[in-house]
Amino acid sequence: MDDHDRRPTLPAEPRPAGISTPALRHLFTDGGVGRSLTAALPPGTVVWPDPGYPQRHPVRRPAFWVSDEPVPAELWSALRDEHPRSGLWPVLLDESTQPWSAGQVAPEPVSEIGNYDPAAFMAEVWADWCSQQPDGDCSELAPYGRLCPGPAPPGTPVHDPDDLADRYARTLARRGLSLGLAAVERGADTLTAMGWQGALNHNEWTAPLAAVVRGWEERFGARVVGLGFNTLDLSVAAPPLTTRHALHVAAEHWAFCPDTMFQGPGTLTGYAEEIRGKTSWSFWWD
Repeated sequence: MDDHDRRPTLPAEPRPAGISTPALRHLFTDGGVGRSLTAALPPGTVVWPDPGYPQRHPVRRPAFWVSDEPVPAELWSALRDEHPRSGLWPVLLDESTQPWSAGQVAPEPVSEIGNYDPAAFMAEVWADWCSQQPDGDCSELAPYGRLCPGPAPPGTPVHDPDDLADRYARTLARRGLSLGLAAVERGADTLTAMGWQGALNHNEWTAPLAAVVRGWEERFGARVVGLGFNTLDLSVAAPPLTTRHALHVAAEHWAFCPDTMFQGPGTLTGYAEEIRGKTSWSFWWD
């Protein structure tokens, strides 16, 4: 018997349940009671975390559902629209074999996200990085230097967040991406519920990163649209519009994903110009 055959046995049939597809019910702790989904899904399967992949929490249920083939953006939009009723957030998945269908994920309890304060996380990353620099030289983080500015103030909405997310999904779907579904109350929580490990080299846990994205949902109208092996794609309905605001947001982005700046423009000022007024944010971790 190989490792994959030692996965927990699924319960026979959660009752009562509002979602007609039995496999999807197992994504929910309560079997999807009171949930409904009318959109027709393509062939797919629920994905259990690979028992051979390091797990930091007990595995009690599948982490997510993934389609067998790429899907059109229209399906993503329909599922996004149904999320309040279904409890399933759609994500366009790049590189479907690894980590997705291979189960190279390590889910964490979504309840842990609320234990993290984005401002404290940002300050900790900032201080840790500065402490490791020769002579404490933080000039690469100019104009802030050693002084972490904390989270930026909210942006001014220039688009409806959901409409913009649908448009961004059309852009991403041109790559031929698979569809993932996670049982979460909001898109930011997919990082933790699905056990995404894309930022592992930056931070061991996904819960604090999800807490940061929750803040961006609230302050910038961000929506999680795409995930890859080590990438994250967000639509942003209220981006920073001034140079000063963009610089402050750039500092947040650096703490969240240092590679965005260090392997991009190289300075916060240069990166700020890239994101000023931009309605999508893409992150990549080395």
